[in-house]
This record gives sequence, structure tokens and C-alpha cells, in this order.
Amino acid sequence: MTALEAAHFRASMLPHLDAAYTLARYLTRDADAAQDVVQDAYLRAYRAFADFKGGSARAWLLAIVRNCHRTWRDHRRREMLRRAPVAVAAEDGGEAEDALDLLVDGETPETILLRRSQADRVRGILELLPEPLREVLVLRELDELSYREISDVAGVPVGTVMSRLSRARRHFADLWERVAAGAEAVR
Repeated sequence: MTALEAAHFRASMLPHLDAAYTLARYLTRDADAAQDVVQDAYLRAYRAFADFKGGSARAWLLAIVRNCHRTWRDHRRREMLRRAPVAVAAEDGGEAEDALDLLVDGETPETILLRRSQADRVRGILELLPEPLREVLVLRELDELSYREISDVAGVPVGTVMSRLSRARRHFADLWERVAAGAEAVR
């Protein structure tokens, strides 16, 4: 890559670093892993920058972040299977019957509400959403991407983006109400 191309890459891609990290953070649910995913995504984007045909640099980069997350997730699952096949088999058996079952370390919605600020509550509920719903909600509401850009990032039709976003909003609102109702019961 020439110096001019490298400068064009920096000018096009670096403004989207925060959006890339935000998406990676919500997908991985781990700050250190998100940094690794973003670093890998930027390396891949740098290597493939000659193939970038224009359009939304943000959507192109976030699609790479999404693919890097999938690679990271698949690698992590393989490692977990190698180390503890029984524990992972239960985890991979499907989605939990209730999204609140995903809370860790014996935390209850009540303790989360008492301990965290409203922003932390939002993050916590976002983490409870299934990945496809969490992904579109983060891309639309936090990263403010258009439906078309989300479609490009996720590799799904715009109609699918719209239906996932609708389901994500309903699911988020339901979880918010359930958590809030649980907090009211504690008082």
C-alpha cells in the first residue's frame, strides 16, 4: 500500500473506530475480546482496502467487525469444546427458555437495578437480547446506521433488518418492564 493509500485508509476508516468498538463490545460482551476483534478487523480492512469500492466506509468496516466477531466466537467455542465438552454442549443446546436466565453470578434483576445506573441497566438488558436482535438494535440506535447500512453490515435484506429491529425493540421493552417490575417488588 502506498503512502497515499495509507493516508486515505486512515481518513476513511479511523473515524469509525468508536462505532467498531461499540459493536464488538456488544457482540462479544467482553471489553478485552472487543479490542482484539476491532484490532483484527482493522488489520483485515487495511489489507483489503484496495477492494473497497466506495459507498459507506462505516458499513463496510462494521461488516468486517461482525465477521471478525464470528471468527472469534467460533474459535472460542472450539476451545471451550476442547476443554469442557459437557459444559459447552449444554450452552450450545439452544437459547435459554427465559432471557433473564442469562444473568450470571447469581445476580437478579433487582440487584442489577439497585447497583447500576440507568446506562448500565440499558447495557445489561442489551446483553440479554439474542445476538441478531442485539446487533441490529446497537447498529441502529447507538451507531445510528440506516436500514440499508445495517443490511450491508449484517448481510441480510432490508426487510429482515426492519423485522429484527421491531422484534428487538419489543423484546427490549418487555425485558425493561420485567426488570423494573422486579425492582418495584423489592422496595
